[in-house]
Amino acid sequence: MAESSSQKMTVTELTIITAVNMMGSGIIMLPSKLAQVGTESVLSWLVTLGGALCLSYGFARCGMFSENTSNGMGGYAEYAFGKNGNFMANFTYALSLVIANVAIGVSAVGYGAVCLGIELNAVQTSLATMALVVITTIANFWGPRITGKIGSVTVWGVIIPVVLISVVGWFFFSGHKYAAAWNPHHLSFGKAIGSSIPITLWSFLGLESAAANGDAVENPQKNVPIAILSGTIIAGIIYIASTNVMAGIVDNKDLVTSTAPFGLAFATMFHSAMAGKIVMALMTLACIGSLLGWQFTVAEVFRSSANAGYFPAVFKKLNKHDAPVAGMTILMIVQLILSLMTMSPNLNEQFNQLVNIAVITNLVPYVLCMAAVKIIQIRAGQTDSKAKTANAIAFVAGLYSLYSMYACGAESMLIGAIIAFFGWTVWGFIAHNFMPLGKESK
Repeated sequence: MAESSSQKMTVTELTIITAVNMMGSGIIMLPSKLAQVGTESVLSWLVTLGGALCLSYGFARCGMFSENTSNGMGGYAEYAFGKNGNFMANFTYALSLVIANVAIGVSAVGYGAVCLGIELNAVQTSLATMALVVITTIANFWGPRITGKIGSVTVWGVIIPVVLISVVGWFFFSGHKYAAAWNPHHLSFGKAIGSSIPITLWSFLGLESAAANGDAVENPQKNVPIAILSGTIIAGIIYIASTNVMAGIVDNKDLVTSTAPFGLAFATMFHSAMAGKIVMALMTLACIGSLLGWQFTVAEVFRSSANAGYFPAVFKKLNKHDAPVAGMTILMIVQLILSLMTMSPNLNEQFNQLVNIAVITNLVPYVLCMAAVKIIQIRAGQTDSKAKTANAIAFVAGLYSLYSMYACGAESMLIGAIIAFFGWTVWGFIAHNFMPLGKESK
């Protein structure tokens, strides 16, 4: 039975959901990374917000006109690149989520350690991250229902402090301190802007999922783009406001070295260590709750790809609680290895390395999907006049994605290239399942 219009979301409700979905744990380490550039990084925010809006609109068009929405970004990419595009989008997206999980774990450890007044060396940080990965994985063995409820509550541990500092923080803002932090490390203009792009884009990752609610909103062809663009703008404004106001509250030299920047900001604002500890505790719990949810989500991404024949069958196996335990266990081991491989004396450095690799890997399906926007609209019967603007925006979004790859740096580009070529290697061994050679063996 079709859902009645009275039961469907309004454009306002979808806008709020879109904004909240973006504002997860990705922001909590941002101020320390941006402080390495200085307040000049606000220009990177403007570039990233523009790119994120183009990407959001491109995905909105994909969601509205694609008949292959059940396969997510892989389904969109298949329009232009066939089954190989579907596989590569799923392969790189799935791996980017695995890498991102480790980054979330590192964030939680950083905030938790400062909250408890503990100083951790590189080995201890990695061991704590690994322990968190194991705990959050095992907790999902009993299905997603409980962990999903936990995540829906703990996410407010990030949203409340971020929104609060975006509003209240201006009463403690020092224009002189902000101006002094404009370019404290004497970076060139291009270097300053480019080096901030990956971390600012990190906070918007997941924007592609916003188009998934198209069937649940009134007049989706009109309201989905409005909601996605409005939600992205709202999230962007809050991101820009919160990270920039902090640069006028906390000295740059302190912000650069902090592994719990929001806690430091609240402690500075209210001259209270307890205020900082409360915020750090909330954000630690938010990270753990986020990691709980993402552990199951990542396993589901691998399971759906396995059902489509792209990944090994072991990822399809479910236990009596409908949890893909075998797949989760394999992914947990991969995350443990990543925790060791990215070990660094500086927690911020480990976080930055993981973020750059996660971003560059996630950008592969973004490029594939933006390249498919035109053919998706053609297949849906859109005329050139109606599709012209969307095609232009998708092209800009593709260029922005390529620039963001470059901004991640040579080392991350190399790792991303190896991951992509490994994906094509894997595809070569499974392609026969999707591309009949024209002559069956007897």
